[in-house]
Amino acid sequence: MSGFVGFAALVGLAMLIWDCVEVGRNDAANLVNAVFGARVMARRVAVLIAGTAVILGASFSSPVMETARKGIFDPSVLTIQMALAIYVSVYFVDTVLLYGFSGFGMPVSTTACLVFELVGAALFLAGRGNVNWPKVGSVALGIVLSIAISLLASFMVMRVFRGAVRDKARDRDTVLLHGPWITGAMLTWLSWFMVFKGLRNVAAVKTLKAGTFEIYGEWFILLVMWGLFTLVTHLVLVATHRRGYRYLFPITAVLGMICMAFAFGQNDLANAASPGLAGVALWRHGGDAGELANIATTIPIPLWALFGCGVLMAIGMLTTYAQRVTRAEVNTGSQFDSVALYAPGWCKALARLLLRLRGPRTALAPEPVLSEAGKKVHYDTLRASVITGVSASVIAFASGRGLPVSTTYVAFAAVLGSGLADRVFARGDADTKIGRAIWVITCWFIAPLIAIVATGCVATLVYRLSTAGLILCIALNLVVRCAFKRRADAHERKYHPSQDA
Repeated sequence: MSGFVGFAALVGLAMLIWDCVEVGRNDAANLVNAVFGARVMARRVAVLIAGTAVILGASFSSPVMETARKGIFDPSVLTIQMALAIYVSVYFVDTVLLYGFSGFGMPVSTTACLVFELVGAALFLAGRGNVNWPKVGSVALGIVLSIAISLLASFMVMRVFRGAVRDKARDRDTVLLHGPWITGAMLTWLSWFMVFKGLRNVAAVKTLKAGTFEIYGEWFILLVMWGLFTLVTHLVLVATHRRGYRYLFPITAVLGMICMAFAFGQNDLANAASPGLAGVALWRHGGDAGELANIATTIPIPLWALFGCGVLMAIGMLTTYAQRVTRAEVNTGSQFDSVALYAPGWCKALARLLLRLRGPRTALAPEPVLSEAGKKVHYDTLRASVITGVSASVIAFASGRGLPVSTTYVAFAAVLGSGLADRVFARGDADTKIGRAIWVITCWFIAPLIAIVATGCVATLVYRLSTAGLILCIALNLVVRCAFKRRADAHERKYHPSQDA
């Protein structure tokens, strides 16, 4: 038993390292999509900035960590061997699942996969009664609601902002007229959701909130904040009117990306790290079944461990597979008419049916242009700001309430919502773009089913065969990974012969 526990903990730690890289390839890659799509900065620079914000956000991740570690199943009825089998099997499946989706440029949720992997492993090893179904239902409902909120909020905000700015996000007079109140609105809602909702458990934030919002009322303080941010932005633009207007919306887009990455660190990074670090805690402290729940749920996760996980995710964001995920999502919501995307035939047929039912419309998005380097500018900076700002707000709000929502789903929904508002699907390869969106959303429902069944089977192998089961699952992991790599690379050569996004 002791040999298995030690070996399982070491394998779990190694798989945690691997899983953090895979999360960077897929989930974290979505952090820089909007900024990259608008050509605000080079992707590598954006990754470095976002990676730093992810690491900072991880230090405020305790509410989500508790949800991931003890909310899905009851560890008090498990043996240590059974608990380790669950934690290790989660990583065996998660690394392969994320790697496979990344290879095909498909954004998938680390949070959703992790939750349903825990469900599958606990279900197969301890039965239905061990799974906290109300908690699983609340997490699933939270994920669905976050998608809907992100979609609707990005659509409405984009429609209002586009109605004011039109296609003149770089026009001096237009930016001087509408830039201050738009920027003021963005800064107000980011402050509200990131600070007063996302960090509501921080003592300084509680004190500040008690001295302002609880005395004068939320709406009054928010209006005052909007007025102050608008005034400051106006004064800055007046002082730098010759050149400053060019950088207003690019700055808000980058600021939104930083807030989004910070919220990601609060949410997804902690989710990915918690099973492996809980397994190491079990190995170090040991104990019988009666002590298991206390060990797995009350031992604090050290900040240095989260820092290391953040660095690994940043490394994953720099890989080729992460660029595939970025390119595919950017192209799905692109304002360019022709894009390089794959969508199954039935998805494109359904998309054409939806387009016929909707009828002809005129696009509101700016005309496609190329950057100074000759690259496609898929979004203007105004739309990039809306995507990152809305996404960051939704994720931060959920994190502050201890709900592990999906950064991928929220960000993708914001791309679709803002694209619908801009009517980017009214011209060009609209059936391909909408078909791709349908295919991505379909895979969001397929992935949890795969996660439940695959993790349940792997957990059973590890638990029944002990050390031999661990070795067998390591071999299976590598074999399936190689198979995915061959198929994904062949798919990439066929549908994306050019690497230009």
